Amino acid sequence: MKLALVGVGSVGSRMVDRILEVEADTGRAFTRGNALVCDIARTPADGFDAVPEDQRVLLGDTHERVTADGVEGDLELAVDVTKNDLPEFRRALDSIAIHESDGVLVVADLGSATGGGAGSVLVEELQGLYDEPLYVLGVLPDDDDGDHAALNAARSLRSIVPTADSTLAFDRETWPGEPGSDDDPEIRALATRVATLFAAGELDSSAVAENAMDSSDLIRTLEPGGIASIGYASTDVEPDERGLFARLLAFFSRSSDDEDEATDAAKVKSLVRQAANTRLTVPAEVSSAERALVVLSGPPSELSRRGFESARQWLEAEADTVEILAGDDPRPRSSTLEAVVLFSNVTDVPRIDALQQRAVGVQATPDDERDSRDESSVTEDTDEIEEAEEVAGNETAPPSDAAE
Repeated sequence: MKLALVGVGSVGSRMVDRILEVEADTGRAFTRGNALVCDIARTPADGFDAVPEDQRVLLGDTHERVTADGVEGDLELAVDVTKNDLPEFRRALDSIAIHESDGVLVVADLGSATGGGAGSVLVEELQGLYDEPLYVLGVLPDDDDGDHAALNAARSLRSIVPTADSTLAFDRETWPGEPGSDDDPEIRALATRVATLFAAGELDSSAVAENAMDSSDLIRTLEPGGIASIGYASTDVEPDERGLFARLLAFFSRSSDDEDEATDAAKVKSLVRQAANTRLTVPAEVSSAERALVVLSGPPSELSRRGFESARQWLEAEADTVEILAGDDPRPRSSTLEAVVLFSNVTDVPRIDALQQRAVGVQATPDDERDSRDESSVTEDTDEIEEAEEVAGNETAPPSDAAE
C-alpha cells in the first residue's frame, strides 16, 4: 500500500522518522519518503535521520504564548495555534504527493497537548482535503503520565475516532519506554509492525506472490473504522538465494502432500498464532474484532499455502469472524519470516475504557483539588468525556468539538 505519513508533535514526528528508517533498512518501498512532520515550538527539533529538512514544518513559531518547548501541556492553545497556522500546514503538504498514495497515516501522541490538540485539528483538515483513506496511529499515555494526559487522550479519541477511517492504537502502558528516543527498542518494534503491514502488496519485480494482496485488502479490513490493534511475530530463516526462474519452478512443482510442506505449514500457523496471542499494540479481546487481516513476509520458500489456510481457519475461530483476509509479502533476500495480524474495529479494549474512566474522575474533581501535575484548567463537561465511551464501543457518535 502506498502510504503518506504525517507526524504530529515531537513523539509523532520521531515515530515517522523511525518508520522511514525501518522501510530503508528492510528494503521496502511503501512510502518512498512521502512524509511530513510538524510540531509546535519556537525552534525546530533536531535528531531526524530520515525526514529531510524541507519536509518538516514548524507551527506557532511567531505566537506569543508558544515557547521553545511548545505549548507546555495546554491543549486548547495547541488547537488555537494549529487553526491559525493551517495555511502554513497546507503549503507544507505540497512537499508530499498524497494524491499518488493509497492512504494517509497520521502519527500522534494523543496524551500530549500537541499530539492530541493539533492532531485532532489536522486529522479533520486532511479528511476534508483528500479522498484517500485517512488512518491515525495514536499513542495512548501510560499511567505515570498523569491525569491530564489521560484526559487529553480521552478528548482526542472522542474527536479523532469518528473522523478517521480507522485508528490504530499503541498503548504505552503495555509498551513502556520513551517514544521517539534514540535508544527505544519498543518504538522500533512498532515501526516494524507498521512497515510489515503496509508494505504488503508493494512487491519487488522479482518476487512471486503465492497469495497476492494489494491496498484494497488493507482498505477493506480497516473500512469499519473504530479502534484497530496490530500483532506481530518473527523467526529467523535462511534467505532464498535462488534466481527467479528457480523460484518459479519450485513454486509450481511443490506438492501439498510433501513432508517439507507440512513442516512449513506448521511453522506458519505457529507464527500467526504467536502474532495474535502476544503483545498487541493495544490489548484487546480479539473476538470483538469485526475484521482481521494476516500478512506473512519473508523468503518465498517459507510462504506455505497450507500454512496460510490453516492459520486463516484458526484466526476465523479465534476472532469469531469470517471476515479474514490473508496475503503474503515475498522478500527473497530476507533472513526473517514475519507474521503481522491486524484486528480492526475491536470493541472490547480495556485500556481505553480505563483511560476514559480516569478522565471522568479527573473532570469530576474540583479544580483546586487536582494534582499539581494537571496545572491546565479544563472546562469541558464530564458528560462530553463520558460520550467517549460510546466511541470506544464504536457506537454512533457525532464528531467532537474538542478541537473547536
